Amino acid sequence: MELSSPSARVFCPDGRPALLAWGSTRQLGVVAHADDLEISAIKGILDGFAAPEPSFCGVVVCDGAGAPKHGDLLNLPEQEYRELRQAEQERAATLGRYAATIGLSHQSSSVRARSSEVGRDLDTILGALSPDVVYTHNPFDAHDTHVAVMLELIAALRRRPLAHRPPRLIGCEVWRDLDWLPDAYRVALDVGDHTELQRDLLAVFGSQLDGGKRYDLAVLGRRRAHATFHRADRADETSGLVFGVDLTCLIGPNPPELSQFVEEVLTAFRQDVVLRLARLGAD
Repeated sequence: MELSSPSARVFCPDGRPALLAWGSTRQLGVVAHADDLEISAIKGILDGFAAPEPSFCGVVVCDGAGAPKHGDLLNLPEQEYRELRQAEQERAATLGRYAATIGLSHQSSSVRARSSEVGRDLDTILGALSPDVVYTHNPFDAHDTHVAVMLELIAALRRRPLAHRPPRLIGCEVWRDLDWLPDAYRVALDVGDHTELQRDLLAVFGSQLDGGKRYDLAVLGRRRAHATFHRADRADETSGLVFGVDLTCLIGPNPPELSQFVEEVLTAFRQDVVLRLARLGAD
């Protein structure tokens, strides 16, 4: 697999041949940063972990540079810091029994600038894999780099022949919850199994956690909270939920523009709130 950055790396746990990993991939995550997979694409990771052979592949677009450093990492050179984050992601892949991870090693600034190299790399990856489900960031995310990765992925998927596009594309949570989405657009992903594995996967990323930014506690708490607050009219049906927005229509025949889709979702949310207030006699 030819990728544009000389620092790009394909990692297959246990030395698995790459062609075997591509062939077994049924669920694919495409995200901005190391640990975004374990936050947003955890449903695919858990499904792959439980499958007879590894079936989840993760793509991390950015090189990991520029994240806040802390403690012993403050004086670590940027190249060593990037290598540390890559090593953490590969440890997570081994622990979670991924088919493979692909680190594209692009600078975040290049991703936000919509560098053509990102799109070419995604074209290469999508030409080698045929996943049934793809997880990525969502258009309501508050992080510019996350949204830029999603835009590049949608553009790359639209360049694929219609028959070779995945049956499902889901945009999941990182920097903004999706519990507010109207039911018609919200996907509730049950991640109640393997809670210890989920905790261990997040704990791998010490470069992010050890300085007091406890993504592990926050992510697991959000999943538990979603499970409880998902439905008011019944007991909890799982111990963890991840919410996503169904983006499949954006890669189907005659897809709407993304801005049109976003406006449609926001209008549906607004109508839900306004009609409820009117029904209850608000001024």
